[in-house]
Amino acid sequence: MTLADASTQQSGHTVEKIGGTSMSQFDAVRKNIFMNPALNGHFYQRVFVVSAYSGITNMLLEHKKTGQPGIYALFSDAEEQQSWRDAFETLRARILEINKDLFEQHGEQEVVQANQFIENRLNDASKVLEDVASLCQHGHFALTDYLQTVREMLASLGEIHSAWNTARLLQLYGLNACFVDLSGWANTKHVSLDENIQRAFEGLDLQKQLPIATGYSHCEGGLMAIFDRGYSEMIFSRIAVLTGAREAIIHKEFHLSSADPGIVGANKAVPIGRTNYDVADQLANLGMEAIHPRAAKGLRQNNIHLRVKNTFEPDHSGTLITRDYVSDSPCVEIVAGRLGVYAIELFDQDMVGDLSHYEEKFLGQIMRFKAQVINKDLNANTITHYLSANLKTVKRIQAAMAELFPDAEINVRKVCIVSAIGSDLKIPGMLARTAKALADAGVDILGVHQCMRQVDMQFVLDEEDYNTAVKAMHSQLVEIYNHGRAIKLA
Repeated sequence: MTLADASTQQSGHTVEKIGGTSMSQFDAVRKNIFMNPALNGHFYQRVFVVSAYSGITNMLLEHKKTGQPGIYALFSDAEEQQSWRDAFETLRARILEINKDLFEQHGEQEVVQANQFIENRLNDASKVLEDVASLCQHGHFALTDYLQTVREMLASLGEIHSAWNTARLLQLYGLNACFVDLSGWANTKHVSLDENIQRAFEGLDLQKQLPIATGYSHCEGGLMAIFDRGYSEMIFSRIAVLTGAREAIIHKEFHLSSADPGIVGANKAVPIGRTNYDVADQLANLGMEAIHPRAAKGLRQNNIHLRVKNTFEPDHSGTLITRDYVSDSPCVEIVAGRLGVYAIELFDQDMVGDLSHYEEKFLGQIMRFKAQVINKDLNANTITHYLSANLKTVKRIQAAMAELFPDAEINVRKVCIVSAIGSDLKIPGMLARTAKALADAGVDILGVHQCMRQVDMQFVLDEEDYNTAVKAMHSQLVEIYNHGRAIKLA
């Protein structure tokens, strides 16, 4: 399929992504997504991008939340070579265990076939790591020169494994599924991401075939250098754009809801139902990605709607994210936030009248140490940046700023941010109501941010007040309206 062909497909197919937690429950995925009775036998005109099984990418790279080292982190450390080898064998055992669970009911030969496929890839990868380690024992070769390529190679293994397995399992259930390998495992030529996708999909008949694509794609320059762990969403987005999908769908293990059900209670959180890409960007800024912002950009520019569905509630229409949607009446659609935020406050009385100079230097150090800015505030003599970073990075920024401005006071404080977000927050008195709700809950407000665009309102709070604040804001801004199955049905 080429871009020229895409226009003829515009009203036909969907491109759908299945998250790792959902992928680890294949029977539910098969019944609720691939072979849902509601489809009435119309199982084609869909393209699927599948993530690695839950926990596998953590084992390959590092744990996304805790930072516990996986194979890549252990290999890059290079202190003890045996450690990454042991981790590799642990990964191998886990992958073969997954294969046994998935294929055993279909016969021993199917287990053997699945194991042979992934073992070939694992053995190739292990040999590459051994070769790189051996090469870098010589003084002319530096390990750092190869680490990005190693990371890309390792990341692809999890996606290859789940995609091949899914295609084969669906074949066993009678569907004409085909494995679309975008990993470039045996390729000798580097091509762009778009070219790699176009080549892979050329000639596929979406009316008769069900493509199962890897959530990783090899491409010139590499994906992870830009998107890191968000690479599968970029693949999903580019496939949707290049094939002219009528809708893009992400299947997750939960709804995109008005708040974290684990905090406010599953009986109080409600699916959003409808929102826009602007709201999705605000969520991404808080670390609650409905979709990676760069992946969303392609969908938004091509006016492809994005639907986020709950794998385990297939009869619910989920949440539809579109380019131009604005709620017909102002309302809060989600209360979300972020823990582990550091506020770095720079105070200097000499700043008055020279704010831009201080801000330029401040941002320069933040960029130098690769911290993420979530928000900032300033007045005549103070600039505060709220950063997503570890304490070590924050301390480095603080030390660098002290060298640049030796007469300034530079303070660091760990905080959290809780935000009310919606496509239209022009609600008279909302700020006052929310501040009162927080005060009534015993929460001290350290800072407030509300811009004229009226899509989010952020509160900076002590970290220990996070859960209390989310409950109080959700109760006052969402629960009192008794929205039902969704704030706005898609």
